[in-house]
Amino acid sequence: MRALTELYQIDGRPMPVPDADPDLSFTDLDASDSGRDESGVMHRIVVREKVGSWGFAYSSLTDEEYAYLTGLFAGKVTFAFTHPRPGSSAETQVSTCYCSSYSIAWHNARRGLWRNLKFNIIQC
Repeated sequence: MRALTELYQIDGRPMPVPDADPDLSFTDLDASDSGRDESGVMHRIVVREKVGSWGFAYSSLTDEEYAYLTGLFAGKVTFAFTHPRPGSSAETQVSTCYCSSYSIAWHNARRGLWRNLKFNIIQC
């Protein structure tokens, strides 16, 4: 079984250590009334700033590892996601998040191997 990390948790359960550094991005959310007027000037109505998104990638997983990882999200619309606080490698924080989709390739059915699992965890 792949090693687990306490730095990233779903509802208090540790995630398997990803193969690559998780990608972290932040996006501002604009209200539907935001947009450009007739003269081309942008009028933004920001409803939330710096909404986080974490991208995870796993190049190879066994049936057991795949079941554990997807089981962390199973049946959950949202969950408590523990992650390192941006700007600090020693502190963590918890955000309410969701995982809306993921992709994976079935590599070897006989040996129970999966490849290239990718998913994003997005802050609510």
